[in-house]
Formats: sequence, C-alpha cells, structure tokens
Amino acid sequence: MIELAPSILSADFSQLGDQAQSAIDAGGTVLHVDIMDGHFVPNITIGPPVVASLRKTVRNVPFDCHLMIENPDNFIEAFAQAGANWISVHQEACVHLNRTLHLISSHGCKPAVVINPATPVHTLDEVLDIVHHVLVMSVNPGFGGQHFIEGSLRKIESLARIRESRGLGYRIEVDGGINFEKAAECARAGADTFVSGTGLFAKRNLKAAVKKMRELAVQNARKNRASPEQR
Repeated sequence: MIELAPSILSADFSQLGDQAQSAIDAGGTVLHVDIMDGHFVPNITIGPPVVASLRKTVRNVPFDCHLMIENPDNFIEAFAQAGANWISVHQEACVHLNRTLHLISSHGCKPAVVINPATPVHTLDEVLDIVHHVLVMSVNPGFGGQHFIEGSLRKIESLARIRESRGLGYRIEVDGGINFEKAAECARAGADTFVSGTGLFAKRNLKAAVKKMRELAVQNARKNRASPEQR
C-alpha cells in the first residue's frame, strides 16, 4: 500500500489545523509532523502540546512524528500521549537504538528509525526486524524546500533488496525534496511512503497535487517485493 504523508513543516502555521485537514481531505493518508529541538538540527518547530491540539482537528489518520531531537527517550511518552501513532528516531541521536525502539512500542506506537544522508544503511542491520518503517532522509534535516540528494535512491534500493532477501515487513519512507518527479523515482527504487511538504503545500491546487503525487507513486511502485507491514 502506498502512503502519502503531507508534511506540516510547509503549512501556514497560523492556519495549521485547517491546512493539515485540507491535505488529508485532498488524499493524504498519513500526517507527517516534524519535531525539531534546535540542537540535533538547526531549527525549532513544535512540541507535544501542538501535536495534541492538532489531533483534535485531524482525527482519522496516523500521525507520523519524526523526532529530530537529542535524547528522544525523554519525549516519547509525551508524544504518544499527544496523539502520535508512528514515532521515528534518528540512528545518529540514539545511544541505545534497540532500547529506544522498544520504548516506542511500549507506548503503543509504531517504531521507526531515520538515517541522515551521510549515514550508511548497514548501521541499521540489527534493528530492521523490529521497525515499522525506515525513513531515508533525502536532504540534510532541519529545513523544508531543499533539493533532493541523489544518493538517497541507492539507499532506498538497498533497503528494498534487504527487505526482500530477509522477508521483512518494514515500510520504506523518504523525506526531503519530494516533488512529482522524485516521488516516481523513489517509488521505482522501492519506497512506499512519501513525505512531501513544499512539493504539495506550495501548489496552487493542493487537492490536485496530492492526487497526482499519489498516482505517480502507485504507477511507479516497485514490483515483486515483500509486502510492507500495514498501519
């Protein structure tokens, strides 16, 4: 199943609830929420209270909370209570990654791991059997509107081969510089979950943009792969 996750990082924060719901009404299937602390990445966004408020408006889709923060273990419970369904943490930020992923699961959320552009796929070998998805950052995290890093396609292909060869069920998510063209390319490489902010919210017709990106992802989806775990 192809998932399209509009990223609220590119939404108008003065109308956050309405814009988030509009992206879902347009055809988004997951809401991507970027959490930044100004330390792990050079930007600050939102915390659990905003996620909880957003959940009051957007009720019927998973919240994909991407923690770009130091010491993520200290905040997992708060985001779970605020309404997160999927919680992803950076391999680079976790001293005890296995423990952190199990902590996410213990709070009733789907655990996921993220790798930055300079982090190789093999660093995840020992946790691929316990994650709901792997998020491949196709830009250096911190800001929206960046250009896609082409080497990310090789990472997606590698993760798809590993998933098939080991018979695993993790999803492959990609985030950063995802426009129509890159959504199609990443789908061919093996991705099945697509995060897009500027590529959707900057379009004049949000509904048409969401529809087109999802259709391109479905049409180009890699064939004959292991079926990823569902929500």
